[in-house]
Order: sequence, then structure tokens, then C-alpha cells
Amino acid sequence: MNQKIIYYPKDGKPTVIANEWQVWDGERDEGGIPDLEHGFHKVLVPFHWWITHHKNADVAGRAGKGEIGVWFAADDDILKHPEIIEEGKSLWPVVGAHFPIFRDGRSFSTAALLRDRFEWQGEVRAIGDVIIDQLLQGARVGFDAFELRPDQNLEIALKQFDLFSVVTQNSWRDQRATIA
Repeated sequence: MNQKIIYYPKDGKPTVIANEWQVWDGERDEGGIPDLEHGFHKVLVPFHWWITHHKNADVAGRAGKGEIGVWFAADDDILKHPEIIEEGKSLWPVVGAHFPIFRDGRSFSTAALLRDRFEWQGEVRAIGDVIIDQLLQGARVGFDAFELRPDQNLEIALKQFDLFSVVTQNSWRDQRATIA
């Protein structure tokens, strides 16, 4: 878990900020979500876990306080659960899309679907095996936060966003440049 993330709002500049969210995999702790009283106070839970536990009073209460978000695995088909995602718009301050390995690009599609089809306005965070090389593509398809792999240099990562001043495709973030 990285203590800092890159936050790049749609109409703002990329900056390094403190990471307030821990990513919980839901597999090793059968007692439920982590204790949020100590350490990180907010948790991203797996979407598949959310589907089966979101009606639990404790989970619903914490979600109502903005302490719970979800993350999507690369093989989660978010189009199968549109009603749950629509409900999540008012509950989850952050959603994550997981990269199990940097060369697996399925989570780029998840971010694009969230922005385009679900008109997601909240934070979409890239988590997992996220490296500097993915930042520009991620920012184009809908990510506005990146929790980089711990061996990645955040200062070098910030410089990636200054590499190109012109884009040739429209995206969630901006329109392509045209010759006037």
C-alpha cells in the first residue's frame, strides 16, 4: 500500500496527496471489513464482496458515513450490475479499478465504462500493479487518481502529465486539438 497517491482532477493539475484509503481484498479476514478506528479510516472493498454484504447494517452504516468505497477486479463485468452501481453513486466516494499486472488493460475499460455509461462523477482510482507508463492512458479514459506500485517514483510520475500538449483523440478529460 502506497501512503501517497497522484490525484489528477478533471479540471485541475496533478498533485501528490496523502492516501486515505486502504484496499481490502476481502479474502483473508472472514470477520468482515477491517477495523477503521485505527490507521486508515476508509476502505475500498471488493465489488463482489459488496454485492453480498451491502445490506448488512454495519456495512450500510459505514458506507453512509463515506467510509467505504468499492474496487472492481479486472474480470468484474460491471454491466451486469447497473442497479448496484447506480445506487453506489450516492454511497461510494471512491471506486477503484484493479490492475492485477501492469500489462493487463481490462481496468482501462472499467474506468471508461464508469465515466461514459454510468456518468460517474466521483473519484476513479487505479490500484494494483500501476506503473508510470500507464498514467497518460489512464487519465484519458477516466482515472483521476493513481495509487502507484511502491517502487515507482512519484516525482517522475508527475512529469509524465507534461509530456504532450496536444492530443489526437477525444476523451473523458478533454477534447482533441483541432487546427483552427
